[in-house]
Amino acid sequence: METFIVQPRNQNERNALEAFFKELNVSFKTEERESLYDSSFVAKMKRGDKDVEAGRTTRVTLDDIWK
Repeated sequence: METFIVQPRNQNERNALEAFFKELNVSFKTEERESLYDSSFVAKMKRGDKDVEAGRTTRVTLDDIWK
């Protein structure tokens, strides 16, 4: 048995896929996800974006990177 991961971009695509699978008698299951990433990772990325907007960054030149 194989598993196919299908990611519809909108509700119309989702409905069409469900109808297709039902018509062919293919068993399937759906999972709702907010994000493909862990919530703690998303929170860290958002915090980093806010830091950049607020000017809390450090620049490192290529010459300094290996020091």
